[in-house]
Amino acid sequence: MPVVMVIGLVVHASHRDLFADAARTLTGVTIEWVVYEQESEIRDGVRALLDRRHVDGLLLGSVPYARCRDLLPADLQVTVTRPAGLDLALSWCRALARGLPATPVSIDTFTQETVDEVAYALGLNRADIACLPFDPDQSVTDIVAFHREFLTRSGGSYVISVRTGVMAELGAETAVLSGLPGIATLRADLHDLALRIQSKRASELRFAAGVFLIVSHSPDLDRARVGLMNMLLNTPEFADAWIEDRDRRGVVVFAHRALFETVTHNWVGLPVLTQAHESLGVRVVAGFGVGASARTCVALAERAAARAEQDGSPGAYLIEDSGVMIGPMGAAGSSLAFTYREHGPALEDLAREVGLSPATLSRLSALERSLNGTAISPGDLASSLGITDPSGRRLIRKLSEHGLVTPEGSAQVNRKGRPTRLYRLEIGNARNAVPGER
Repeated sequence: MPVVMVIGLVVHASHRDLFADAARTLTGVTIEWVVYEQESEIRDGVRALLDRRHVDGLLLGSVPYARCRDLLPADLQVTVTRPAGLDLALSWCRALARGLPATPVSIDTFTQETVDEVAYALGLNRADIACLPFDPDQSVTDIVAFHREFLTRSGGSYVISVRTGVMAELGAETAVLSGLPGIATLRADLHDLALRIQSKRASELRFAAGVFLIVSHSPDLDRARVGLMNMLLNTPEFADAWIEDRDRRGVVVFAHRALFETVTHNWVGLPVLTQAHESLGVRVVAGFGVGASARTCVALAERAAARAEQDGSPGAYLIEDSGVMIGPMGAAGSSLAFTYREHGPALEDLAREVGLSPATLSRLSALERSLNGTAISPGDLASSLGITDPSGRRLIRKLSEHGLVTPEGSAQVNRKGRPTRLYRLEIGNARNAVPGER
């Protein structure tokens, strides 16, 4: 039975029907509601939702997000729905339909860029348009005062507002048109959120298998196989992978797809095959399979390894369940930036102190060198190490507890999503502080 997707909607009571209508085009989704009358109710409502139900994603406006953002789990997919240019243009159309002039007009919550863009498209005089972009620290009283001051000064006769409280307070003294997101904007935001949740699920479940085969004759095949097994176990990139004997001449590696992408430099080359040839004196080939299940991954990897075995030199192939095949991947290529033997006692001591394996810390150290001081998000860290996003966030928390990362602000990766926190790795500084590592 498919896993049901649960999306929470945080809405004002007067807007519930609009959001419900927008959600009708989604199937396979359960909607959980947080409905409020006053902004002071938002925080408790969101907390109650998160306590009673697992939620895959949350859609809410700028005001609710500002009131509860610190309650939201780091791994929760969030879309902050904001009124778009279309919503503002429709508000102006409604004003004209009511016999109101296009300007002067006072507008809140929309960004200055959106107001300028729509005003330019409609040929309106920007000097006759007041704009107060959303600010989480502004109260309804502050916004009402802004509108009143402009209307008094300009002789304007109406307001376009996104804030329900502003509409209620000004409605008795002037025309107030709603600039709230329309059904098209809400539907697009909901669809985008559902697709991001599905993409995240697929990414976290997208594992791969690798089959390494000894194809050259060896007087002691068992010893060569044990040597291959030990070499893979001591390869830092495979520190978090599942590795086991396949048969007398092969080894199977099972891990997240991103890990194999790192080892093969995005399916271009596999230097570990050269290392096997030089250290074990045997020819080794590899096959990789990417599919929807472990059994499919291994079956595809076996086919890919059989294809690589037909070539006369060390190499590898990839076969996906979509039918895509990549190869041959050469054994040569960029050599590993680090190996198990380069850990050193200082790094191993630091690993024990932090509670990580030396291989994992070595991989983090190499990643830090490649970043050269650039900050990285937990998701990008997970992708670089070939682990899932939740594992990446847990790793960031562990590193933070031991002073091995420094917060470096945030970045807006998705226009509708919340900002992503960035961190700068500090493994090198910690190693330099360890006696004997200087």
